[in-house]
Amino acid sequence: MSDILRDLKKYTSKALVKQIEDETESRREWILEQFAKAGEPLRHIQNYKFWQDGNQAKEIYSNEFLYEKLNYIHNNPVEEMIVARPEDYMFSSARNYASLDHVLDICLITPQLKTYK
Repeated sequence: MSDILRDLKKYTSKALVKQIEDETESRREWILEQFAKAGEPLRHIQNYKFWQDGNQAKEIYSNEFLYEKLNYIHNNPVEEMIVARPEDYMFSSARNYASLDHVLDICLITPQLKTYK
């Protein structure tokens, strides 16, 4: 499992950083600077540190638990005071659930689900 998560993090971090670099998002430079600062003290980081170290893989055992985790993910940019509402963060699937223009193509768990607070 740790090898799978390592490879997933490596692939997604490169893909997402490239997407951020290619977007005209107004906070692009700020967020890339944050990723660069996070990687500075670590010798094994070449450019950006996107993911936190370690993993806390959890089995999704119920719909309620799935929605709890989806809410957590959607609300992270709000908790970090990057945006006021989850759907305001351009790189969040909350935009898909709010039927807004989005960068990420995802399969909605249920189209009418509004997961965030």
